[in-house]
Amino acid sequence: MTHVTSGYSGGSADTAQYETVSSGTTGHAESVQVMYDPSKVSYRTLLKVFFLVAHDPTELNRQGPDEGTQYRSIIFYTSDQQRKTAQDYIAELDKDKTFSGPIVTEVVLLKHFYPAEDYHQDYFEKHPKNPYIVFNDWPKVSRLQEVFPSLYKQYNQ
Repeated sequence: MTHVTSGYSGGSADTAQYETVSSGTTGHAESVQVMYDPSKVSYRTLLKVFFLVAHDPTELNRQGPDEGTQYRSIIFYTSDQQRKTAQDYIAELDKDKTFSGPIVTEVVLLKHFYPAEDYHQDYFEKHPKNPYIVFNDWPKVSRLQEVFPSLYKQYNQ
């Protein structure tokens, strides 16, 4: 990755604040903007990490303990190639019955990305012992190391 930014997508600029997005009425989804070098990692590889490590794509309007439309499973694409690759990969996962239920991930054109407040940026690195991080995010890091060892970069606590 060259850069990762926490933020909001799917709603308007005037509602792109955590407290407002948390209401679940803004159209936003909490999202992450990933800037990457395609010569080092493919978009399909990023999709694999998204689906197999980062979250459960079968949960509608929730991720782990977090509930609401702002936690829906969604991919915001920026090109027709990304859209097609994402849709094809979802179809492949469904065909292979990779998950116990149907994938509910939306694939939607990115209109705008709004960076989240500063205290949300690099939250994992700043708060590695926070109970939310310990119970919800550290297991994902372990899974990344297990499933994609070549992509895992040691985190220094």
